Amino acid sequence: MKAIVQDSYGDTDVLRLDDVETPGIGPADVLVRVHAAGVDPGVWHLMTGRPYLVRALGFGLRGPKVRVRGRDVAGVVEAVGAEVTRFAVGDDVYGTCETGSFAELAVSREKRLAHKPVSLTFEQAATVPISGVTALQAVRDVVHMGAGQKLLVIGAGGGVGSFAVQIATSYGVEVTGVCSAGNADLVRSIGAVDVLDYAVDEIDSRGPVFDALIDTAGNRPLALLRRALTPTGVAGIVGGEAGSGAVFGGFERQLAAPLTSMFRAQKARPVTAKENSADLEDLTRLIDSGAVRPSVGRVYPLADAPQAIADNRAGHARGKAVVRVLPA
Repeated sequence: MKAIVQDSYGDTDVLRLDDVETPGIGPADVLVRVHAAGVDPGVWHLMTGRPYLVRALGFGLRGPKVRVRGRDVAGVVEAVGAEVTRFAVGDDVYGTCETGSFAELAVSREKRLAHKPVSLTFEQAATVPISGVTALQAVRDVVHMGAGQKLLVIGAGGGVGSFAVQIATSYGVEVTGVCSAGNADLVRSIGAVDVLDYAVDEIDSRGPVFDALIDTAGNRPLALLRRALTPTGVAGIVGGEAGSGAVFGGFERQLAAPLTSMFRAQKARPVTAKENSADLEDLTRLIDSGAVRPSVGRVYPLADAPQAIADNRAGHARGKAVVRVLPA
């Protein structure tokens, strides 16, 4: 089968389209015929092995343990393990995979898949798993948003941010989005009541009015985030894309957040998504009800996956990029 593979850490020049063997499955695994795969910042981290913290977490000290890139997957079940009970051959599914989704076939654990929302194409569904679950857990579990509260979403035009705006809006939250001027219309169209152009207005320009914020952009100090919050407000910190350090690579804010909150009424908390089918099923219900709609950015053919990763790393995305593996 065809796949985007790498044998050493590095930039996109270490990636190549190659023929590889079909991955085997265990008793709790599902083999998926991939139609589309999402592109998220984590793909860049696993490709480069940076920060070195990524390698220490078990992804391979000297080279990547998993040769095929990609995590988000949407496709059709090709085969199932003996212990799988929720899926059958021919089912449309989406979720995250173990063996890399920039490939014609990918393996996922049953517990990391759900049935694809019937209202979505495969390309739309491929944008949901990592970004959607991260946003859901950030809004619901980390900053605990409820009806009538005010939420600031920094990076509201991107993958996690666009889902966070919609999920929070479905909870009755008043959302303000921070994005580029070019994304302002998109962010308003998905539910934001107000938009801040990051090139013109700093996030504290409205004063300390937000009950919570979710920062997906990764380039503002915690002290600045606190100035936008009410005295008991909560900041949810997603990712660490701003840093260039070899060891922590921008994740310093996530690591520092709990320590800086120990003696404050305001809290800063890291957002570390836990992939699971239950949250995917919650997202499916929100999507099929019309409350949440994925924002698909540029769609790339499989051979152009390296360019998709490079473009995603450049930032300022409008929606989430997708690699098309099979026709929708």
